[in-house]
Amino acid sequence: MGLGKYRPLLEAVKLKGDEVFQSKSELVGILTFKLGIMGVSEAKQLISEAIEEGVVEETSEGLIVHTDLIEEEEGKRDVFGEMVEYIAKQLGVTELEVLEEVKKLRERYGNLDNKILAYIYGLEKGIDMDRFKDELEG
Repeated sequence: MGLGKYRPLLEAVKLKGDEVFQSKSELVGILTFKLGIMGVSEAKQLISEAIEEGVVEETSEGLIVHTDLIEEEEGKRDVFGEMVEYIAKQLGVTELEVLEEVKKLRERYGNLDNKILAYIYGLEKGIDMDRFKDELEG
């Protein structure tokens, strides 16, 4: 599980102000229409994977997003996540916007590692990315 993978679920929880969603449809709706960060099929796939990995739990109350598990995973050193956060701060945009731009670069450059794509995106935007150079070479 990587930093970027379940970040949208944290954004959905923030937007709703609660970790419990009445249904998959509600969570899909927030991810796709209110936040506008992914398509319907992507949101459904993310939720399915989150359920499989125990990040989202299906209960009689609805879907419970275990934000503690997502945040704990993010606590581990994740160079890609650090890059996304750094780029977002430098540009004054959200991390989700940076993730979307990295996704667009994937369409242009093909199946490169996310760290390389983030590095390229940062350089294209005129950001000094030297602090991540060693991690990419290593």
